[in-house]
Amino acid sequence: MDEDMKDISNELEKIRKSDLYREMRVVEGEQGPYVMVENKAYLSFCSNDYLGLANHPFVIKAAIDAVKQYGWGAGASRLISGNMALHEKLEFEISRLKNRCSSLIFPTGYMANVGTICALVEKGDIVICDRLNHASIIDGCRLSGATLRVYPHCDMKKLEKILKNSAPFRRKLIVTDSVFSMDGDLAPLPDIVTIANNHQAVVMVDEAHGTGIFGKNGTGVVEHFGLENEISIIMGTLSKAIGSLGGFVAGDLDLINYLRNRARTFIYTTALPPAVCAASIAGITIIRNDHSLRHTLWSNIHYLKERLASLDLELVPSESPIIPILIGDTKKTMDAAKFLFERRVLIPAIRPPTVPNRSSRLRITVMSSHTRDDLDKLLDILKDIKHL
Repeated sequence: MDEDMKDISNELEKIRKSDLYREMRVVEGEQGPYVMVENKAYLSFCSNDYLGLANHPFVIKAAIDAVKQYGWGAGASRLISGNMALHEKLEFEISRLKNRCSSLIFPTGYMANVGTICALVEKGDIVICDRLNHASIIDGCRLSGATLRVYPHCDMKKLEKILKNSAPFRRKLIVTDSVFSMDGDLAPLPDIVTIANNHQAVVMVDEAHGTGIFGKNGTGVVEHFGLENEISIIMGTLSKAIGSLGGFVAGDLDLINYLRNRARTFIYTTALPPAVCAASIAGITIIRNDHSLRHTLWSNIHYLKERLASLDLELVPSESPIIPILIGDTKKTMDAAKFLFERRVLIPAIRPPTVPNRSSRLRITVMSSHTRDDLDKLLDILKDIKHL
């Protein structure tokens, strides 16, 4: 083994000894409130399929019908020959859902964030970011070449201070998650918009965990706060509440045309398979026309939170389907996840670097497809977590 590979092996061993080594379990069969692992059924509280659309019959049928009509792969990037009718239709449906003039889809949410941020800002610009933003936002900011400033989580005084000192920069971009994926809380979007307007900054909001969940019509946290006309750039994913795959950016026509011409993660990649687009269209159609799934989800969230409050666990304050139980110590968190797994409940440990040091946790995610019996089973098992 050469010296470089020995170094990698040594680093890997350090990861193992720090209880930070990651392994993948194989899920056999479909996603849902229960998943099969090693031929055993596990109650899953770790999926982002909040509305249970990943296996909705309407979504499945749309994908199958699309495969029959269009085949599977798109064959090329969209600017070559991969721009198919279903890509255009999906973008139309996203624009309708988000009440925007236009939209652009990317193969993943990660690519949507990296490509958009890198297209919008560069050297001579400033990009300002919440400390707990998703890794794709952080990476996009770093790769852009713009000056990066990070403010403590939801600290509006610090955000304003940064902007007061930003006069020399050509373009000022604030990027934030709407729902923070590891804490489950919401960004103070009204305050961010006010501060941005006072300092001629542009706001980009990542609605990955907000789309389909928040707002009267399920369009997201921007709608929840009544800011549809105040935020220029809305990013989102198709892989969570919509139950499919991909990312998107919605905004005015100039923004989308600009991204088509400048976003490298759009230009230089093969288009999504048309059947994925069909599944996404079906998911959006359900979200628009059937509000019962969202109502059931929120009923489950309220039910679980009310009862968790009586279990003497340290809960991270949450305003979403994401309900973290803070444990802190990494090994104790791993032990808690193992304890749950042995009792057929799947909630993997969330550890650094996904979360800050000494803030390891169990990240519970609630779905509309969970029954009250499922929630009660989880609550009954969690009673013993405190005593591990």
